[in-house]
Amino acid sequence: MRNAQLDKYDALDRAVLAIGTDYPYGRMLAPHRHRRAQVLYGVGGVMDVTTRHGTWIVPPQRAVLIPPDTEHAVTMWGVSTQSLYIEPAAAPWFPTSCTVVDVSPLLRELLAAATELPIDHAVRGRDATLMTLMLYEIARSTSLPLELPVPADPALRTQCEMFLRNPDIRTAPRWWAQALDVSERTVHRMFRHEMSMSVSQWQRRACVLYAIRRLVAGDSVSTVAVDLGYATPSAFSTMFHRVTGSAPASFRSGRHTPGTR
Repeated sequence: MRNAQLDKYDALDRAVLAIGTDYPYGRMLAPHRHRRAQVLYGVGGVMDVTTRHGTWIVPPQRAVLIPPDTEHAVTMWGVSTQSLYIEPAAAPWFPTSCTVVDVSPLLRELLAAATELPIDHAVRGRDATLMTLMLYEIARSTSLPLELPVPADPALRTQCEMFLRNPDIRTAPRWWAQALDVSERTVHRMFRHEMSMSVSQWQRRACVLYAIRRLVAGDSVSTVAVDLGYATPSAFSTMFHRVTGSAPASFRSGRHTPGTR
């Protein structure tokens, strides 16, 4: 079903509800939560999903798994979505925190077919089999490192937000230490404690998420590399591939193909 309101059908006696929705560019969905688990798939464009724990960027042809009763906000950048809302008991394997996953060609076709079904689809026969197969495919999806955790510490969080407004891979721990008025050793300890990452790991992840948005918008790899402070496009590409398993050029203008490694 397309462009339907979940609240009208949430109590329907179906393990999976499939709804397709078209969003204008830049549409922001205010913080909200669902009783059901959600699989949010973007056919095109990019989505930013934010919770109090971090931000997940969802490139084209990827999906994010959102656990039940998880408050989240979403920003849509030229996205048409295909969402599944799943009764928690029907997916005991569902992750306990938001997770971006690869979408196989089979799952992509299943999602497209599911959103064309009536919301009260048959509980036996083809429709039911399609929904069951789709759950199996989601359960075996490969997770992707496209989460950027945010710290609970207010001072560190403020500095992280400042970095994200103008990310630069050359930023040294000394900058963080001066901004926070602590030692560099304390900075390293804060990052490990708050986000389970080193300073350099967090900065690389932040640069990757920033780069994906730019690449999908059509910016060149070389332009993005320079803006992020890399000496050469190849140095940026090496880092990008190490983090995501994909070449940055494959994300340009939304051309990314699931499984590209």
